[in-house]
Amino acid sequence: MENSSSRRDEEEEEQQHLKKQKVVGFDNALLPLAAYEDEEEEEAENQQEEEEEEEENGFGGEGGRRNRTIEVRRDCPYLDTVNRQVLDFDFEKFCSVSLSNLNVYACLVCGKYFQGRGHKSHAYTHSLEAGHHVYINLRTEKVYCLPDGYEINDPSLDDIRHVLNPRFKKDQVLQLDRNRQWSRALDGSDYLPGMVGLNNIKETDFVNVTIQSLMRVTPLRNFFLIPENYADSKSVLVHRFGELTRKIWHARNFKGQVSPHEFLQAVMKASKKRFRIGAQSDPVEFMSWLLNTLHTDLKSSRRKTSIIHQCFQGELEVVKEINAKDGAETSRMPFLMLGLDLPPPPLFKDVMEKNIIPQVPLFNILKKFDGESVTEVVRPRVARMRYRVTRLPQYLILHMRRFTKNNFFVEKNPTLVNFPVKNLELKDYIPLPLPSKEGEEERVRSKYDLIANIVHDGKPGEGAYRVFVQRKSEELWYEMQDLHVAETLPQMVALSEAYMQIYEQQHLDSHKQVEAAK
Repeated sequence: MENSSSRRDEEEEEQQHLKKQKVVGFDNALLPLAAYEDEEEEEAENQQEEEEEEEENGFGGEGGRRNRTIEVRRDCPYLDTVNRQVLDFDFEKFCSVSLSNLNVYACLVCGKYFQGRGHKSHAYTHSLEAGHHVYINLRTEKVYCLPDGYEINDPSLDDIRHVLNPRFKKDQVLQLDRNRQWSRALDGSDYLPGMVGLNNIKETDFVNVTIQSLMRVTPLRNFFLIPENYADSKSVLVHRFGELTRKIWHARNFKGQVSPHEFLQAVMKASKKRFRIGAQSDPVEFMSWLLNTLHTDLKSSRRKTSIIHQCFQGELEVVKEINAKDGAETSRMPFLMLGLDLPPPPLFKDVMEKNIIPQVPLFNILKKFDGESVTEVVRPRVARMRYRVTRLPQYLILHMRRFTKNNFFVEKNPTLVNFPVKNLELKDYIPLPLPSKEGEEERVRSKYDLIANIVHDGKPGEGAYRVFVQRKSEELWYEMQDLHVAETLPQMVALSEAYMQIYEQQHLDSHKQVEAAK
């Protein structure tokens, strides 16, 4: 009797155990989906999330779910092993062993990335083999001690979190253009937030000068410094551009330069390798592609426009004459930048047998848009074109067509363009639309100041790009070429072979914007 009753008890226990196993297996099949489909899980701070993180790497299975609570401690004996000098969060968040981007942790002792933290994970193995015990989850920003497995809650680690994911409050954003304070990196070097050098990963100077120029466009910069502004966008390019913007303007960086590696990876994917690491490209083409792609990715069914069009979009009236019989066709077309044609350089030399460097005033080549000057085009059909600006943008991008391609080679026009650094008054040279009745203030909106000037040095198809940018807080000019950042004189800006420029309407002065926000 006793033997039969004990046998029944064992059978019942085994059936209950099998039921538990089925429940566990069912839960495990769903958990990886829940963790990565729901973005709100990133901020969850409960036991369920911790178990999901382990099971996403396959550390679950039968008996994988353990009814335990993650211990949170403040007194970790290994905090003094954290080495901030080796931490670099600019590169893609992939495990250095498995190359997976799921559930990646950074070792705060050596700076390497590892996947997971369960007993069979690469981070756990690294903690045993190397004796490195402090790890941060690159997604949740939680810090753990391995192999012990407890979470570390210590305010001394907040600076690392800020470097991993720089964050700005709205009032801080509004004060950026008033800040004159230098920051000090861990290596002792001083840097100005917003004026940091960018690594040239391999012939990516065309990207660097474009980014540095766009960082001077105040509304664009302010928009991307607050991630909530584009949280609903699914575009990786949008989020990588936002991350890069926050790193450039962050005042608590560990080093005085930033690597745009993650942004470049997003660019290569979004452009289908039209722009890629290791291949020199044209910053004008890249600027055009980037602005159009960001606009497309930011607009939605609820929001038909974007910060890109709010900053850069103007409008042209185009009159096209194909032949005298058909008359002229008139249309309106939006633009994000205006292309200016340089006069052909002279073919003769001066008395000293040296090439004459021709010069042309900016106002002369702006006459292309006065509504009267005729431009001959051959594609798609031979036609005579006349252009007139009907709406000026807040930020005007001009590019000088220096390079001419033919079947054999590329030629570069060395003509210097004489342009004003301040007070470019367009209404004196091109007819502008009359102001609306309500907005008499528009009368003063034709005056612009230069904020960025991209220059090409060297032969066509070779050479390098650099950029002059203005720091608004002190109205000083800086020359930037990859990691090189140096103060320069405004006169030097005007002596360069300008290739692409960004002008800002004077009434959009950042100080006035701050006062208006208050």
